[in-house]
Amino acid sequence: MNVLVVGNGGREHVLAWKLAQSKRVETVYVAPGNPGMEDVATCLDVDIANHDELIQNAKELNVELTVIGPEAPLAAGVVDAFTEAGLAVFGPSKKAALIEGSKAFAKDLMKQYNIPTANYEVFTDFEEALHYTKTQGAPIVVKADGLAAGKGVTVAVTLDEAELALRDILLDDAFGTGAKVVLEEYLEGEELSILALVNGDTVVPLAESQDHKRAFDADQGPNTGGMGAYSPVPHIDRSDISKAIETIVKPTAQAMIKEGTPFTGVLYAGLMMTAEGPKTIEFNARFGDPEAQVVLSRMESDLVDVIQAVLNDEEPAVHWLEEAVVGVVLAADGYPSSYMKGLPVPKRTSGEVFYAGVERGSKGLTSSGGRVYIAMGKGSSLKEAQANAYENVDSLDTSGYHYRTDIAYRAL
Repeated sequence: MNVLVVGNGGREHVLAWKLAQSKRVETVYVAPGNPGMEDVATCLDVDIANHDELIQNAKELNVELTVIGPEAPLAAGVVDAFTEAGLAVFGPSKKAALIEGSKAFAKDLMKQYNIPTANYEVFTDFEEALHYTKTQGAPIVVKADGLAAGKGVTVAVTLDEAELALRDILLDDAFGTGAKVVLEEYLEGEELSILALVNGDTVVPLAESQDHKRAFDADQGPNTGGMGAYSPVPHIDRSDISKAIETIVKPTAQAMIKEGTPFTGVLYAGLMMTAEGPKTIEFNARFGDPEAQVVLSRMESDLVDVIQAVLNDEEPAVHWLEEAVVGVVLAADGYPSSYMKGLPVPKRTSGEVFYAGVERGSKGLTSSGGRVYIAMGKGSSLKEAQANAYENVDSLDTSGYHYRTDIAYRAL
């Protein structure tokens, strides 16, 4: 069969790499993809905002399964368009994708169905939001309501930081998400990401991972789209992970059914393992990036078989490598603020490196985005995987790039 992946980043690269390993797959197409993934996929020059063009390509290329990578096309209703065209697609409908597209929607859903999460209030008025912030005090979490490419969240340690974030969202619409903000109680504990393959009330959790959102070592600096990840997460008890699945992930899938918006695709639960138990920080409606790179690198099962079983309302057993995996993101200097483009990018085979913000230059690959690529390392222990990931980084020319030197430190 032929499969299609929609998107062009590191998440889509690892999806193409993993799908290409399936004995059932002849060709993996990626729209639009990037030149770093051409050893495992055929890239299509398609505007993914043009659903008709995507569908026409899928039909002409005899694509039997499409997997949607990023959140923007999901929020724009690409799955609805594929479904109406009679094409098999893995991803949530436009309405179901609101669980990521609107933080207020997600928080209200959790409140209604008693799904553990931080206390919160939603505001559209700056003065009201500021007054509430001052009554609550800092630290407090300020979230832009809509999609902000992972950058619309500020963990404000001081009231001044909180006010600045509120001005950005409510007065300046700095993230283009509209003037709506969610103010949330600050939670303490260990963060954990659980990705689950879902189809209505069929829920298949994947291996857990931990992302590193802050730009600099020891979780300092601004939030980014993710500077690295690792899996498994050995310092979080298995019973707590199971509890999170039973009290958060499965009830959320049930809640979406009850709301008349059943969820199909990847439900990503960003969790905080607090002293009171697991609580939800956020939901995403697709594979995390860079979580997908470490989780899918550990998956032993055939991803096509697993997705098709879920689409058939079956709960397949998913098998995992015993090995640990660590991924270190190489970002252009200055990211997540202004950064240089056109940096030289070394070419490595898929699996060693997954490419995100790259394009073809006159002398090979060059950088075109903030997060440029992720260097991977495997090992029989997390410590060995970390050492191998940084050995991989050390073999690359990293001038013009910055990266964290402590990915997986919380476990080690």
